[in-house]
Amino acid sequence: MPLTINTNSSAASANMHLTKNNEMLRRSINRLSSGSRIVQPVDDAGGLAVSMKLESSITRLAGAQSNVQNAISFLEVQDGVMEAAGKIVNRMIELKGLSQDVMKNSSDVENYNREFQDLQMQIYDMSNVQFNGVSLFAISSNEGAAATFGNLSADNTMSIYTSAEGSSGPIVSIGKAMLLSALTINEANLNTAQTFQSEDSANDISSFAAENVSDAIDLNDVSVGVFTKALENIATLRAENGASMSRLRFASDNISTTKTNMEAANGRIVDVDVAAESTRLAKYNVLVQASASMLAQANTNGDIAMMLIR
Repeated sequence: MPLTINTNSSAASANMHLTKNNEMLRRSINRLSSGSRIVQPVDDAGGLAVSMKLESSITRLAGAQSNVQNAISFLEVQDGVMEAAGKIVNRMIELKGLSQDVMKNSSDVENYNREFQDLQMQIYDMSNVQFNGVSLFAISSNEGAAATFGNLSADNTMSIYTSAEGSSGPIVSIGKAMLLSALTINEANLNTAQTFQSEDSANDISSFAAENVSDAIDLNDVSVGVFTKALENIATLRAENGASMSRLRFASDNISTTKTNMEAANGRIVDVDVAAESTRLAKYNVLVQASASMLAQANTNGDIAMMLIR
């Protein structure tokens, strides 16, 4: 190989290797310091694209899980009100029995009747309870207004999205319980299959919810069978509530499992293997030092030519 001054091939080669090794060392340091295998798109363009889509799905799943939990809270509050309504109806039945005691005079019966009417107004007030401005019980529209006893054919359901696909994915529908309807009984239908009745002016319609005293019914106007039917209706509403709550809890568990698995899948794409990367870091650290040393020696080759010129 000829000895030249203008071109130092050994130094150029050593410099090239030093540059490459230094770049690989820099990548290893960046990966280990960030914990990510993909620091720049150039590291893995395809993997980065997949990771971004996975991260978006994980974020949407987190939102769906939050919505499902809020729906469960809605149903829990709703059930608490219906449980209290059932206790009130039980007290009404007790008042009915007490009022029929032969030892009670007309004044005693009137006292029982006054409590009976007050309890009707209490049930009506409970039916107006809202959850963050949204009515817990069926109304004639889906707006967050106080519950009113209106059109029973109105849509009183709410859709809960339980996947990352939103409205195009699985949906769980929960209903605003028809508490006022359940407490409005048609005595003519006591021996038939349960149907929630609409309010009308017929004499055989009894409602245990009254907005004021003038609308309340008296103890003498209601038979024990009507009380029993009202309790059955409330029990049915609570059973429907429990079924919806059970489904939502399973949906929440499924979202949690899916989210965990997707996070693991994303981690396999973007997370750095610390053991392997530490090995590469040590390798390129040595190569950088060796390349720098060889470049320094290659730069001394010109000294030999100077010796010959002298």
